[in-house]
Amino acid sequence: MTFDNRVLPGVSILAAVVEGGSFVKAAEITGITDSGVSRAVSRLEKRLGVRLLDRTTRRVTLTDEGRRFYEEVKPHLSAIEDAAIVASGAVSAVRGRLKVDIDPFVLPLVLAGRLGGLCDRYPELSLEFVTSEHIGDLVAEGTDLAIRFGQPRRSSLVARKLIDAPILTLASPRYIARFGRPKHPRDLTGHRCLQFLDPYTRRPFDWEFIRGDESTEVPTTGPLTFTDPKAMLEECAAGSGIAQLIGWGIVRDHLAQGALVDLFPRWHGERFPLFAFHPCRKHPPAKVRAFIDFCLEVIQTVEGHR
Repeated sequence: MTFDNRVLPGVSILAAVVEGGSFVKAAEITGITDSGVSRAVSRLEKRLGVRLLDRTTRRVTLTDEGRRFYEEVKPHLSAIEDAAIVASGAVSAVRGRLKVDIDPFVLPLVLAGRLGGLCDRYPELSLEFVTSEHIGDLVAEGTDLAIRFGQPRRSSLVARKLIDAPILTLASPRYIARFGRPKHPRDLTGHRCLQFLDPYTRRPFDWEFIRGDESTEVPTTGPLTFTDPKAMLEECAAGSGIAQLIGWGIVRDHLAQGALVDLFPRWHGERFPLFAFHPCRKHPPAKVRAFIDFCLEVIQTVEGHR
């Protein structure tokens, strides 16, 4: 087809719909009406000769053709944005909307209660947090950044390791008084152990213990399995079972207050890496860099209080 110079504005509005997840959000992003957004997308679909979006009363999603098209054009939109940032001299300006796909542990147990300081520091920045089962296509989903535990699984993303987090095995004094305190990790086979699902395998994580050059995996069972680490922490503190959790934030507070007991302080060798992932771009937006720096600040603070 002959290039139609009216396609580009339609593409930018399509990007706003994808990033916002709805016509209403796209209208807020672009500053035009909901109906204006809908008409612009319809015109783009007509010019391309394909349906780009599936529309329902509750959500808007890309069709297969729309996803392929968006994956092709999004890098070019990002390049245009990069060029505009450089040309305007605003490389260091932290502003706009930042969508973060964040690990379900990090947000409620580490960052919560500290985000107000980030808002004060950057008053023109707005943050949206989502948690998916696993990292998908950040570009197609309109996500700027992902903060996740575990090794990188998508080679197309830029990965930066933030820290290797310590894994602690915890129980409440109430649980210990009722069931006794295990003396060695192997003793856990006779205890109620709270399980946490691996989002990739859909099976509970294995329990591994490392002390110097010695390591051992211990099969554990229990009546409760979680995908929400905060709920698991609360059940552990209530005496429902023994849990393995990242030794940061609220977990450290519980330990300091005596609400939890570190069962195996000599077996802290197991570490779980925390990464920041973002799409590959020549000039990562200042808002992405600022949030990564903020996460590092918080991590250094909680690590310093160990």
